[in-house]
Amino acid sequence: MERTTEIEKASGVLRAGGLVAFPTETVYGLGADAENPAAVARIFQVKGRPPSHPLIVHIGGAEHLDDWVEEVPPAARLLAERFWPGPLTLVLRRGRRVPLEATGGLETVAVRVPDHPVALALLTAFGGGVTAPSANRFGAVSPTTADHVRAELGDAVDFVLDGGRCSVGVESTIVDATGDLPSVLRPGGVTREDLEAALGYPLAVPSTSPVRVPGQHPSHYAPRARVVLVEPERVVAEAELAQEKGHQVGVFLPAPQAGTPVKAHAVVAIPASMPAYARGLYAYLREFDQQGCDLIVASLPSEDGLGLAIANRLRRAAGPRPTD
Repeated sequence: MERTTEIEKASGVLRAGGLVAFPTETVYGLGADAENPAAVARIFQVKGRPPSHPLIVHIGGAEHLDDWVEEVPPAARLLAERFWPGPLTLVLRRGRRVPLEATGGLETVAVRVPDHPVALALLTAFGGGVTAPSANRFGAVSPTTADHVRAELGDAVDFVLDGGRCSVGVESTIVDATGDLPSVLRPGGVTREDLEAALGYPLAVPSTSPVRVPGQHPSHYAPRARVVLVEPERVVAEAELAQEKGHQVGVFLPAPQAGTPVKAHAVVAIPASMPAYARGLYAYLREFDQQGCDLIVASLPSEDGLGLAIANRLRRAAGPRPTD
């Protein structure tokens, strides 16, 4: 199917109240017409997502921001102009166009402009906002390819737009911009250092803001296998001990230990580059599941740059499961 035809079909599905999985630079989203409460409600049903968890409204450009929010403080305007399109989500006061179904009942709304040609083409053709969380079951590993979406959600999605592998690989940074002093609610594809350079002052990470946003559940971004976090120098020993005890162990081998032999079921050598690690993180977790691992041993990277977002995702993946 030609790309233009695919975009036209996808936008038609959205107008009819259907669900479209589409690529962004971060992960694949599960999209619905942001102004259609019934369509938005279906996202929660398909994902198994609690209705109190807010969603992100994707728009086609920073020039449309005022159409969706009540007001834009100067700091928020600056961040939008600097980082959009890009992996930054701004939380602002909800405008009248946004139904409470999309905000988890809150009077704030999360908005971003994705930096992906297919996503932007879809938003332009649709002519409105698209509400979209990641296109996976609630709490599970986010999809970074169209095949991930199809494998997990299947026929529950009305149309899947394939835009290749996501270039960033972890979700957007979420910033509470409801006041003049922004705060980071979730680290992601825009680094704290870049935000601080743009604003000219330091930010608290994580923020103590009470605003609810995506990705704050104790267990999130989690594979089927259990994830255990240890110090980098303990990764090999912990993995081999667990393997000896009968586990099928997957290992994230830190870059300084690349080439170290490990007695484990599956091994991934972590890239030395944090952007490369972020881009592959979710695919690695899915691969461990596909190989039948029941335990994954990993360590946290240095929490600067994209390392902060990767560490956040690994902590959530290792968090207590609902059955704990």
